[in-house]
Amino acid sequence: MKRIPRDQANKFAFDHRDQPLLHVACGEIIEIETDDASSGYFRSETDLAIPGRRPGFDRNPPMANPIAGPVFIETAERGDTLVVRIESIEVDDYSWIAIGPKRGPLGSSTQWPELSQSYTTKVFRHEKGPSGTTSDGTLRFNEKISWPITPFVGTLGVAPDREVTTSIDGQGEWGGNLDIRDVAPGHEIHLPVFHPGALFYLGDVHASQGDTEFTGTAAETKALVRLQFEVLKNSAPASPRIVKPESIVSIHVARPLELAVESATIQLIQWLVEAYRFTPQDAYCLVSTCPDFRINVYQMCNIAKLRFVAGAEVPKKYLPNQS
Repeated sequence: MKRIPRDQANKFAFDHRDQPLLHVACGEIIEIETDDASSGYFRSETDLAIPGRRPGFDRNPPMANPIAGPVFIETAERGDTLVVRIESIEVDDYSWIAIGPKRGPLGSSTQWPELSQSYTTKVFRHEKGPSGTTSDGTLRFNEKISWPITPFVGTLGVAPDREVTTSIDGQGEWGGNLDIRDVAPGHEIHLPVFHPGALFYLGDVHASQGDTEFTGTAAETKALVRLQFEVLKNSAPASPRIVKPESIVSIHVARPLELAVESATIQLIQWLVEAYRFTPQDAYCLVSTCPDFRINVYQMCNIAKLRFVAGAEVPKKYLPNQS
């Protein structure tokens, strides 16, 4: 099985000029070993998010949030859709979160000065599950609180059309640092292709995350990701889409949040019309009346140039004419 090892998962930009690390065929399963968002800096609670101590923070923007790639997918051409199927994610034996001065919405808090005047790092232990791996294991938040590990890929995408965009705050219709918890095992991610081979990148796995990633970091971890690709010819979506076993989700990135929500919903309507033979009238009315229509706010943290990430979701049971 083809693999990108962790010591090669160290790019910090989506760049169409990069030479591919792998060439793969559609349907071929590959493995990518990812580093965590700090390139391994956070190992214990004594490792604090002080910029001067962190590798890559002497650059602007920081060389943080490493990604692996690009992967060249055979037959992919401009105007196609790249379908990324996440087969499995096995996370490391720990994850971390780091807060402190000027980090997140409470990084300047006067109400809780302990959040804005000192740095705190929390390290979470991962316990293996019934499979003998962390894929179905448990995250120990502290001695009293725990929950199932729910891993997902935080940063993935194809090379943008013309620009070179950083992995730490780059986002767009091509993907980027989106922190969408639905980029998870068993789901498909649909991305527009701009270059021959698509030039796919992946990194920044989280062991778990709450909606909005409020502090700006979640349960950051290293991982082994297995995935495969398919190419749909001449069908590029306007922005990322996610196909789950029971639902479909249209994604949009924007500021303010209401623009991200409105655009994600409009693009879902377009998807319903084009792929599922809804009339525009029915699709428009469906998203306003269906009790199972949902808006997901995946990422809404005020960091650098990051915009907000919203998803408009509808269950497949309302799509009788799937194609």
